Amino acid sequence: MGFVQEFKEFAIKGNVIDLAVGVIIGGAFGKITNSLVSDVIMPPLGLLTGGVNFTDIKFTLKPAVEDAAGKVTSAAVTLNIGTFIQTVFDFTLMAIAVFIMVKMINKLKKADADKAPAAPPPPPEPTKEEVLLGEIRDALKESLKRG
Repeated sequence: MGFVQEFKEFAIKGNVIDLAVGVIIGGAFGKITNSLVSDVIMPPLGLLTGGVNFTDIKFTLKPAVEDAAGKVTSAAVTLNIGTFIQTVFDFTLMAIAVFIMVKMINKLKKADADKAPAAPPPPPEPTKEEVLLGEIRDALKESLKRG
């Protein structure tokens, strides 16, 4: 089997298509979640915290080296704790936002599942032929019992 044929079989399998759809939907869902956190949740939190930006928190391990003209010849070595704290904070907010969204979706699914299913329609009435055949069958059974 040729390479092209093998690739075609691989690419057309349902699980590959499902994975591609999942990645695309996941990307779109990520944008929604990012917007929720940065545009809806962060502004009020920024007001509450007084606009604190954790990324400014750094510990200098080695200061920058400057020459006589004041030009930096070697950049400072810093431990960027604030960036890490901000990343953890952002992750926590994203996780909470995703949790709330999934919880809402599950509630909608449960509401749909709780709806009473429609009662199945009653079986159709037997036709005249079926009634007549049933009577013939019953008569034959009766005559066999009598012997």
